[in-house]
Amino acid sequence: MAQKNTPSGIESSLFLQSHSVQLRIWHWLTFLFLTGSIVTVLFNSTILSQRDNVKLVQDQLQSKVVTVTDDQAFAVSREYEDKMWGVHKLFGYGLAFLLLTRVIIEISQPEEEKLRNRLKKIILMSKQDDPNKAGYRHYLLVKRSYMLFFILLFGMALTGLGLAFGRELGLSRGIHGGLKNIHEIVQYLMYAFVVIHLAGVILAENGRIKGLVSGMIHGNRS
Repeated sequence: MAQKNTPSGIESSLFLQSHSVQLRIWHWLTFLFLTGSIVTVLFNSTILSQRDNVKLVQDQLQSKVVTVTDDQAFAVSREYEDKMWGVHKLFGYGLAFLLLTRVIIEISQPEEEKLRNRLKKIILMSKQDDPNKAGYRHYLLVKRSYMLFFILLFGMALTGLGLAFGRELGLSRGIHGGLKNIHEIVQYLMYAFVVIHLAGVILAENGRIKGLVSGMIHGNRS
């Protein structure tokens, strides 16, 4: 049965568009690498926090009749945190590479699937005086939020690479500290975006727009 031309039907047809294999693979790889990045940060902020583990190291060694100073225990606990930050760097390198490949994918996409062309089309449609204007504006708002995602991803990747190769680039301690602060701010904004995005997908799947997740798996191709 053909889909009725209603605001909710228009929203479904807009969001359930075709996606190339390359874009779907990119989407899920980005999700996995972002998840890995979040997990490493959470681990280092909680169970592997070096300052919180100083007493744990001392107590464990004390049970073996070995006494160490706070500085020595701190050095031991820091090793575990540093190893996890090493894993975090690997996820960061992966995200930087994925950002580059997203640009390549956008260039190689079929014209009708390119993000900029879809945005241009919807901007024109949203200016028309018809009952579907609300659906057009909703779609436009969501797609524009993806631009924020790419800006945050670029900022996170750029500052992360600066931190990773700061010594090789000869960056001063002041610049390194500034990059670290910016990286942390952008990083948490990115994580907030991911949470909001997931919440939006769940609400849509249980509301008027079903099939978003399966569409990003199968491509919604007729």
